[in-house]
Amino acid sequence: MSTSSTTPDAIVYEAVDLKKEYDGGSVRALRGVNFRIHQGEFVAIIGQSGSGKSTLLQMLGALDHPTSGVLKYRGKSITEYADPASYRAHEIGFIFQAFHLLPTFTAVENVQMPMFETPVGVAARRARAVELLRSVGLEHRFDHFPTKLSGGERQRVAIARSLANGPSVLLADEPTGNLDSENARHVLDLLTRLHREQNMTLILVTHDPVIAQQAQRRIQMKDGQIVPETPTP
Repeated sequence: MSTSSTTPDAIVYEAVDLKKEYDGGSVRALRGVNFRIHQGEFVAIIGQSGSGKSTLLQMLGALDHPTSGVLKYRGKSITEYADPASYRAHEIGFIFQAFHLLPTFTAVENVQMPMFETPVGVAARRARAVELLRSVGLEHRFDHFPTKLSGGERQRVAIARSLANGPSVLLADEPTGNLDSENARHVLDLLTRLHREQNMTLILVTHDPVIAQQAQRRIQMKDGQIVPETPTP
């Protein structure tokens, strides 16, 4: 589990003139992005398709690297990490629109997947997975395969999995994008509760302004840049 500082005023992420180009510079996904995100914040990154928001989230999770500029996690440039996979495994919890559950594994087995890279023993892994599934309201679905779960239930399994290693930060990429309105509301309520109860830093990418309104702060992306931030009333 993460042992990072959880001082309330700690700066978790800092971006300085962050840029990302593809195809030899013909595609400029990020065009000089600057921001800070503090410990325990709930931040929504909002913008239309192609605005750069998902590219930015990939940078935060060390799934991609900037072309230029600096992105720091707790004061250290992410590009300087010798083992980005370890950073992702121990510091970051990922939640995706498409769930990414393994179809031949049960709910409780899927939740255990991130723990396979840790020294946690078999019994402790299962106990942790059971605890997490209970925390997201799926105590009656431990041994069900993904095909036997609803979309909302699959996303809740994915959320439980994202918490397996006790991450400091949750990165959610359109987590309600594949859900109907009722399940979307339940998932958003769950994320909000987890953020509040565990003092986690939650960064959620969405194109939906209604969802973004639930965050404490919004970062609006347009054409690879951040437009002036708007505090949530």
